Amino acid sequence: MRRLLPRRLAGDTAYLLLRLPLAIIAFCLVIAGMSAGAGLLVVWVGVPVLALTMLVARGFGDVERVRLRAVLGRDVARPRYPAAPPDAGWLRRMVTPLTGGQPWLDVLHAVVAFPVAIATFCVTVTWWSVTVFGLTYPLFGWITSNIPGNHQLPELLGFGRGYVVDSVFYVVLGALAGLTLFPVVRGCAVLQASLGKALLTGVAELRERIDDLTEGRNAAAHAEADALRRLERDIHDGPQQRLVHLAMELSRAQRELKRDASAAHATIGQAITATRETLDELRALSRGIAPPILADRGLAPALAALASRCTVPVELDVQVAERFPALVENTVYFVTAEALANVAKHSRATSCSVTLARIGDSLLLTIGDDGVGGAHVAKGHGLSGLADRLRAVEGELAVRSPAGGPTMIVAEVPCG
Repeated sequence: MRRLLPRRLAGDTAYLLLRLPLAIIAFCLVIAGMSAGAGLLVVWVGVPVLALTMLVARGFGDVERVRLRAVLGRDVARPRYPAAPPDAGWLRRMVTPLTGGQPWLDVLHAVVAFPVAIATFCVTVTWWSVTVFGLTYPLFGWITSNIPGNHQLPELLGFGRGYVVDSVFYVVLGALAGLTLFPVVRGCAVLQASLGKALLTGVAELRERIDDLTEGRNAAAHAEADALRRLERDIHDGPQQRLVHLAMELSRAQRELKRDASAAHATIGQAITATRETLDELRALSRGIAPPILADRGLAPALAALASRCTVPVELDVQVAERFPALVENTVYFVTAEALANVAKHSRATSCSVTLARIGDSLLLTIGDDGVGGAHVAKGHGLSGLADRLRAVEGELAVRSPAGGPTMIVAEVPCG
């Protein structure tokens, strides 16, 4: 951490010192271009002038977006600018840079960032100057007093009478400025960068947010539709057929009661066995439906019930006791149920572990087994619907399952 502070301080200082000349150039060009373009609109010459000004503002905006990474520590999104169709005429191409919201935000940034750059530049230079001058003040007196033939120079510079008192004062002032240098410079850099991020990437981030929400909504719809189709198919192929067969067996037993009681007894025994098998299959299918215990008692008892029904021994560790929104609890339950079902069917594991913990504003669900591995979320596999279900709540899924095992599934579900 101590090694990173000087590097961060140097980077923020360079960012702020270079921001002012860039802001001056951008401000002058944009103001001149907008003024000339607005004045010449009556003769249509102002249209290309305004378009050129927009392109200049866009260029300075692109430069600032690249520079923001040094302060914010991550790349920022570049918004999509309006583009003219390939077969558009010269007038359409000329007017296109003037359309849309982001070109005008680039112009606004060039204007608004100028006074902010002046303020942050002055604060940065002042703090650095006070720090350097204050800490090196005693050295100036010593150097000037040892210059041959300049015995009066220390007096002229103030290093004569009261020099010791002045040295203590300036050293203390320099030390205070040095101690606060990093937070002050860092605050100025973040202020300048936040302004650029808000004006130069706000539209892009809003659009990405809308796209993510739309994708999550579509993923949730697809996941629910797939789950309903799978549940319908499983009920039709399993319990429904068993119930039809059970009805036929009971009808046969009813007829056999009149002529052969022992045969009817055997038929009833087979019907009882079929009933138990049907109940077991219905319980397995009900894993895809939120049980009453989840709504009544929460995640810990519901996950314990899932673990008890799994054919593979499960070590359960639930580190949360509070209740969460129904959508969050249902998601965690369904992901656990689907993952345990895959462990039982495909993993050939001898043990499994399920851990649920809260880290910040997210629930972290970890499911591991010592099976043969090879699990992934590709279409047609058991885990394919989990990523879609998590995306619907802005969650994430990570699967690590090399051939030969072990398998580790980690699901992060926002709960804040």
